Amino acid sequence: MSNDLKDIIVNALEDVKGKDIVTLDVSDLTDVMDTIIVATGTSTRQVKGLANNVMDDGKKAGFRPIGIEGMDTGEWVLVDYGDIVLHVMQPDTRAFYELEKLWSVRPNDRKTADEE
Repeated sequence: MSNDLKDIIVNALEDVKGKDIVTLDVSDLTDVMDTIIVATGTSTRQVKGLANNVMDDGKKAGFRPIGIEGMDTGEWVLVDYGDIVLHVMQPDTRAFYELEKLWSVRPNDRKTADEE
């Protein structure tokens, strides 16, 4: 089921020109979700449009999100499907939060302040 939804999300993002689409398997890092998908939209309008296109295509296939955050501002929209969480962000927001970097570091790989 989640591979189908993952394909639907990626295709929906590509359909409306989402940029830098990255799919991260985080199943070894957390029990909360299995996959994070991150994409960039160039404006608030595009960020909202990308998220809406994903939700529309998902709904047609029978998938409904558990939660949606950020549609009011369009700077960063999170669409939570349970096992898959989508983050659509503007470029500056994506660069600032570096989700791909954050979710690629295992807790035991992090250095403590004493080790640096």
